[in-house]
Amino acid sequence: MSNTDFQTSFTVDATPEAVFAAINDVRGWWSGNIEGVTDAPGGVFTYKYENMHRSTQKIVEFTPGKRIVWHVSDAALNFVADKTEWNGTDIVFDIEPAKRGTRVTFTHVGLTPTHECYNACSGAWTHYIADSLRGHIASGEGRPNPKES
Repeated sequence: MSNTDFQTSFTVDATPEAVFAAINDVRGWWSGNIEGVTDAPGGVFTYKYENMHRSTQKIVEFTPGKRIVWHVSDAALNFVADKTEWNGTDIVFDIEPAKRGTRVTFTHVGLTPTHECYNACSGAWTHYIADSLRGHIASGEGRPNPKES
């Protein structure tokens, strides 16, 4: 099994500045209850989704139009044996101009296939980043909750 950090990317027809602003509007694309500061260097916010997931992130890197890094200082994933799997991980958004628009590369550093939550978490991140965040950037409307099948 690989130790590769989870990563996904997309290109969108928007400026790096617009992408940066949309990422920082976390409530517009990530499901759950979000409290705290999501759009300033050093900001701390908590994320809670039902009784399944709670985490606290601190914004440790905030370079407008280029990069955002959240450090997960405390987490409780109630759907896996080791509820602290996210503790100490980093959630990274790299933003760069592309031939047509802006490329966003999302990496959850520390979320690897060796973790029990990898399948569920990588599937959720794929939805939130490639679908919800991308839609939020492109149209101003994210899709925070996956559609029921």
